[in-house]
Amino acid sequence: MTGNGEDATLARRPGTRELRLAADTPGPVPAHAARGAREEDDAELPRDRNQAILEAAKHVGAVLKRGGHLFALAGSVAVHAHGGSGNLQHDVDFCVRPEDAESVAATLREAGLTVYTPPEDWLLKATCFGQDVDLIFELAHRPVSTGMLERAQELPVESVRMPVLAPTDLLTALLAAFSEHHCDFGAVLPIARALREKVDWERVRRDCGDEPMPAAFFFLLERLNVI
Repeated sequence: MTGNGEDATLARRPGTRELRLAADTPGPVPAHAARGAREEDDAELPRDRNQAILEAAKHVGAVLKRGGHLFALAGSVAVHAHGGSGNLQHDVDFCVRPEDAESVAATLREAGLTVYTPPEDWLLKATCFGQDVDLIFELAHRPVSTGMLERAQELPVESVRMPVLAPTDLLTALLAAFSEHHCDFGAVLPIARALREKVDWERVRRDCGDEPMPAAFFFLLERLNVI
């Protein structure tokens, strides 16, 4: 989930220090060690990529629950938890508050996961069972708030119950991220169809304001009788 509608070009946020949480010493991982880690991960992973993503989401969600953190599952796995498509995207997304990022990272380190700081300044990244995990603390240039996380609904992700971002917040983040450089209506339209009865569309429209790309998407939703 590209929460800010950007690829990977932003500078690191001041005050967010680089994290090297799975290694005792800095520096590149030796080739034989990396190869061994990949082979070990591959041996444990389900053959189906969607199932591998779900397993990573379950594991990280369970770790964060045990750590007592305020968080919510987001992205395509959250859509799936709300009854949407089981065709998942390429990673797992969790929302956390900016002030909790360091403690969340420490909890994941204690569980043996690798956590690192990418060039983008609105998230941290981790790896679990060979899958990418994004720990997002800013959606569409808006900090993840306590209110947003408290609105999350506890839902099962297969056998693990965890807080899942509310459908209205999911759609608000997706539409608010639209811009002239990132405007994939085709990816968001199936999500809007799947969750339309669970979304407060008036609140989404109000939160997106008069921005032209969300307004164009609302026009499309109306013409297609989605809303």
